[in-house]
Amino acid sequence: MAENFKMLAKTLFGFEDLLARELRELGAGDIEIGTRSVGFSGDTGFMYKANLCCRTAIKILKPLRSFVVKDENALYAAVKSIDWSQYMRVNDTFAINATLSGEQFTHSLFVAQKAKDAVVDQFREATGERPDVDLKFPDLSIDIHIRHNRCTISLDSSGVSLHQRGYRLNTNVAPINEVLAAGGLMLSGWKGHSDFLDPMCGSGTMLIEAAMIACNIPPNLNRKQFGFENWHDWDPDLFDIIEASALKKIREFHFTIQGYDKDPSVIEKAKENIKNAELSEFISIKEADFFKTEKERERHLQMVFNPPYGERIPVEMETFYKNIGDTLKQNYKDTEAWFITSNLESLKHVGLRTSRKIKLYNGSLESRLVKYDIYAGSKKAKYQNND
Repeated sequence: MAENFKMLAKTLFGFEDLLARELRELGAGDIEIGTRSVGFSGDTGFMYKANLCCRTAIKILKPLRSFVVKDENALYAAVKSIDWSQYMRVNDTFAINATLSGEQFTHSLFVAQKAKDAVVDQFREATGERPDVDLKFPDLSIDIHIRHNRCTISLDSSGVSLHQRGYRLNTNVAPINEVLAAGGLMLSGWKGHSDFLDPMCGSGTMLIEAAMIACNIPPNLNRKQFGFENWHDWDPDLFDIIEASALKKIREFHFTIQGYDKDPSVIEKAKENIKNAELSEFISIKEADFFKTEKERERHLQMVFNPPYGERIPVEMETFYKNIGDTLKQNYKDTEAWFITSNLESLKHVGLRTSRKIKLYNGSLESRLVKYDIYAGSKKAKYQNND
């Protein structure tokens, strides 16, 4: 029987509970929710599954050791005490990523350099040769996390961040992070039980993530490689079994997923990304100005989108957000409308009452995922009809 071990999944602020739920549903044990992270246990096959199937994970780490380190010399000794020949060969490349919090260590590049020296020196002393560093495509990615004086050294089983799904080859000027899009959709309760619209779809990320959730398609099915594929114990046959099992759980979708954008060049990029994700049969997209559109069908509609923030796309925010509210109120009855914005001041101009407000971060920008319920009739009439 395969041996279980502890792992750590990293995520974005506000998605910890979502990720814990994902891991639990996939079969993880010993789940512990942290800040921007979830600890859990599983075997090698489960590590493969978590990388393939978790929508809100950025990295899946496999911790090796945890130490107390007081200074850079103690850090060097701690890293050097690990037998790195178990995990890499002298002709392999490696990279080290360091994340720090607390007052003890404050310079992540210096910590990474000190750890790199320890790995290199160990190989040089044992073999007379040294492995090279490759920051872009290393054979082995090592993660160092220091909180105050507690240092945890892990292997990064994901490699490139899991938000890089592999389908988005073309982007517009301000694309939304795929994990942020998936997490926003999950927080909105989207499961594929209604029609869906992204009225400002940009390069199509929200549409693609919505379709993958609706059909239960593994989010990282299109990735070319995971970090664990370079590990000594990489088991391609086991991965094939895990992938085949996940593919069997894909389900049918019986509603529509539609996207609008008023820029024809952006529409072409979105269509190409949707094609790359092999989701063209589920998603339709057209050139349209949201403010000149209206709901196309009588039935309930769910809307999740990412309007311009004014950070990188110049728009007159007060008018723009007022137009969002007016269009929803006048043209989109019986719609559950959600959007993510970091322009918190502009929310005041939407002119509608939010029914939910969730704090998130888009990169370093503090953001809100907000919900507006647009009723078929008046709100008062809705409640009277339910009595």
